[in-house]
Amino acid sequence: MSLQSDVRDFLTSRRARLTPDRAGLPAYGGHRRVPGLRREEVAMLAGMSVDYYIRLERGNLSGASGSVLEALARALQLDEAEHDHLLDLARRADVGTRPPRSTSSARCVPAVVQQVLDAITDAPAWVRNARHDVLAANALGHALYAPLMESPVRPLNTARFLFLDPASRTFFRDWERSADDVTGMLRIEAGRHPGDRDLSDLIGELSTRSTEFSVRWARHDVRFHRAGSKRLHHPVVGDLDLDYLAMDLAEQDDLRLLVYTAAPGSPSADGLRVLAAWAARGPETAGGPTAGAQASGPSGITMSK
Repeated sequence: MSLQSDVRDFLTSRRARLTPDRAGLPAYGGHRRVPGLRREEVAMLAGMSVDYYIRLERGNLSGASGSVLEALARALQLDEAEHDHLLDLARRADVGTRPPRSTSSARCVPAVVQQVLDAITDAPAWVRNARHDVLAANALGHALYAPLMESPVRPLNTARFLFLDPASRTFFRDWERSADDVTGMLRIEAGRHPGDRDLSDLIGELSTRSTEFSVRWARHDVRFHRAGSKRLHHPVVGDLDLDYLAMDLAEQDDLRLLVYTAAPGSPSADGLRVLAAWAARGPETAGGPTAGAQASGPSGITMSK
């Protein structure tokens, strides 16, 4: 979609979800012809003319000052992810502020990143790029995400697995939430990197092959993925309730390290210990990770064994 369409649909959807009561405005009697706030109401809350707000909502953010964008974010009660997404769209509108990136996200990790993963021995850890391709993992990370690693859908990508592989419905116990999260994260990346052809191709593939994805994509919701919980069902150790922490890797463009832990003494902590033992048994384990030195599978993912 064009930048103009992205801006129009994002602002329209944010306005539609905001009720007069939530915005602190009087809700006069009678039938409201639009869901959420009227354009006039948003303009009043943002302290701008109605004509100027209509110009913005029609997709023309070019030249909008920082103070205007901040006022608009406050009026629409945007959260942090939505606020950043609005600024990304505005940067794209101002030619020269952030030229579209024509190159794709990283496809492999530097050796030092794999060394860091190797040093994490008691927790599942893996690295992905902005497109959600899985690029590297330690032994426990590979074992935890065995259903993804063994998926026939290639290249290995958490979004493809989530929306195109039926096994994801069992693996992610909170599938709906995971689907919302991944779609929101991809929407953020599309706003930041409109020139990433591989990212655009992925979004196009998911939109045409998955109704679940296309419906979510049309909502224009955006989300960060920094820390939280995961409720998984592993085919070997059963249910796991894990905490995760996601960290951007300094000086490694668009690479993100994710580490999973369990509360000490919890059944999930016991499950991770069993999973580590299962992973250590090597190639004789049916469907399990392979023992030995680093290996690179057909997907290109580097794995510590």
